[in-house]
Amino acid sequence: MKIGELVKQYGVSVDTIRFYEKQQLLSPSARSDAGYRLYSNADSQRLGFILRAKSVGFSLQQIRELLLIEDNKAAWQCADVKDKVQLKMQDIRQQIAELEQFYQALAKLDQACCGGALSATECSILTALEQGKPAQPETHQEDASC
Repeated sequence: MKIGELVKQYGVSVDTIRFYEKQQLLSPSARSDAGYRLYSNADSQRLGFILRAKSVGFSLQQIRELLLIEDNKAAWQCADVKDKVQLKMQDIRQQIAELEQFYQALAKLDQACCGGALSATECSILTALEQGKPAQPETHQEDASC
């Protein structure tokens, strides 16, 4: 099949497929006499594998590692694959914790600002970011500076 057929089958762009080729995750099985890339069913399945691995959060390097296992399953154990999944889960837990910290910091900044129509010269959010001090919730009236 030609690259356009893969594009239609998986709903990705030609650039995406070419990117995976440049990353050496995917390669066409052959070329036509006119120089078009030709992909086999195995190539199509490989692209599906790459896209599904990407959809659950694996990085290109992690996908590369999974493909090495996929290409030579007999040389690996199921535990090897499970280890990769568990490491990815650990990474995601850490990212979630970091995002929660970002959210809490942003919530404090949000609570500290009245959000009124006053000039941003007195904005408590900008002041906190400039000075590196934690923003304190505003206690003044809507028409006062914040």
